[in-house]
Amino acid sequence: MSEIRRAVALGFFDGVHRGHAALLERVKERAAELDAAPAVLTFDVHPDTLVFGKEVSLINSAPEREEIIRRIYGIDTTIFLHFNRSMMEMPWQDFIESAVRELGIAAVVVGHDFSFGYRGQGTPERLQAWCAERGLRCDVIPAVRIDGRIVSSTEIRTLIADGKIEEANQLLGHPHTLSDVIHSGFHLGTKLGSPTINMAFPAGVVIPKHGVYAARVWLDDGSDYAAVTNIGVRPTVSEGERVSVESHLLDFSGNLYGRHARVEFMHFQRPERRFDTVEELAEQIRRDTEETRIWFRKEQEEAQP
Repeated sequence: MSEIRRAVALGFFDGVHRGHAALLERVKERAAELDAAPAVLTFDVHPDTLVFGKEVSLINSAPEREEIIRRIYGIDTTIFLHFNRSMMEMPWQDFIESAVRELGIAAVVVGHDFSFGYRGQGTPERLQAWCAERGLRCDVIPAVRIDGRIVSSTEIRTLIADGKIEEANQLLGHPHTLSDVIHSGFHLGTKLGSPTINMAFPAGVVIPKHGVYAARVWLDDGSDYAAVTNIGVRPTVSEGERVSVESHLLDFSGNLYGRHARVEFMHFQRPERRFDTVEELAEQIRRDTEETRIWFRKEQEEAQP
């Protein structure tokens, strides 16, 4: 039995998009009304992986979901449950009874299409009735639409994979990100006059379309830099298939190995391509850098009143 009273948003929250934002804002409202702590209750593994026996390429890793929920929505507590066969086959009443007892839940917020428990029999309508009988608040948030289309993680995954990053960011409500520890790479950028930081996407996460992006890189000391980020297999200088993420921070010099960074993907500039010579690659990097500067200047000008 928890000693803390909580208002809990229940769901998977992949991408933490604008549809999820409606749940998170409501759970903060309920927490304030009830003098409770806002929290998110979610799962480490996407339920479809077990329910339908298929891998789901996620927008974010579990740690990234937690970080976005804290950084953007100010909710410090995200509780992860391990989704396994036992949980999949659990009657929905047993699941919610256990959650309420263990977490001290006074209010719960779910989306209109959320279901849980054995064969998804825990529908929002059944959950509302169950909560009403026990004097608990239960909000069901309707679909959020932007330009007439429902915001969904499925569509956002497709947009990211297609390189339509600005459309994806509009539905997310924030830039799509990658967080990782900076590691040593191939040092080719240094030789070409544009040193890069090297990162990698975690396993199971959708890889954006290979190519060059205008990006913003946030370092662990709170500083941020415009950057040119390349996602791909480096076809000009490598025969491998390992996907690398290399960002050239504009107007920065220094060693960042071992530091933590977050890359925010802002604009897709061009697809990845093979160049005949390293010199041609170096010249293209210079053009990419200038195009990125122009893009950020334009964004800054448009943001001014």
